[in-house]
Amino acid sequence: MTDSTITELHHRSADGIEVSLLWSRLTNALTVAVEDSRSGVSFELPAPAEKALDVFEHPYAYAAAA
Repeated sequence: MTDSTITELHHRSADGIEVSLLWSRLTNALTVAVEDSRSGVSFELPAPAEKALDVFEHPYAYAAAA
């Protein structure tokens, strides 16, 4: 992201899938962003503070439940 109000707190990459845990300085909200370069699919999920690392580690499970 190029928005200076967004800070990447954590990032991982495997098999063409990029996952980022992002924090907004403006809203104090956490978001997990996923980009799959193989399929071209990308999505973002809200990540409550108490579950942020779990959403980061398992974004597809949380996306399916949304």
